[in-house]
Amino acid sequence: MGNDADRYRRFLDGDDDELVVIINTYYQGLALYLNSIVKNICEAEEIMQETFVKLAVKKPKFNGKSTFKTWLYAIARNCAFNHLREKSRYEKRPIDEAFQLSDETDIEQQYLMEERKIQLHTALKKLHPEYAQVLYLKYFEDFDTVAIAKILKKSKRQVGDLTYRAKNALKHELERMGFVYEER
Repeated sequence: MGNDADRYRRFLDGDDDELVVIINTYYQGLALYLNSIVKNICEAEEIMQETFVKLAVKKPKFNGKSTFKTWLYAIARNCAFNHLREKSRYEKRPIDEAFQLSDETDIEQQYLMEERKIQLHTALKKLHPEYAQVLYLKYFEDFDTVAIAKILKKSKRQVGDLTYRAKNALKHELERMGFVYEER
């Protein structure tokens, strides 16, 4: 988004309100993406905050080689991997998989939709981390293959292959969990 890149430039020129707009635009999607990496929503939110603090304090230069969103997500991904490396030094236990989605059910249809979402997120957490990341970026954040390639530091071909394998792995995991596909 050129608009967000302009906002960031205005922030660098001293307009702090522009950073607030950027944070409000990206915080939710960024936290969910980071959760696909660290498998813990609380840690994901901390890493998301760390990402925005990095923008505010270190003020890295946005060179425009990608979209602003792609650049921001790449920074967040690097922060997440740094966090995981640091955490692995102190903790030898597996990453907590107890992320629960809240049920906001008033009628049966809403309940079934929430259950499907929970099944999907549970299945995503069981996938190889790269599979979960590529599926999240493609289908939840609507990044194109070029942007995903930049974020994951892979070629477009590798992203295509990874997406294919990730979709198959997700389908297999959902079927293993007893997921029933809707009939059309």
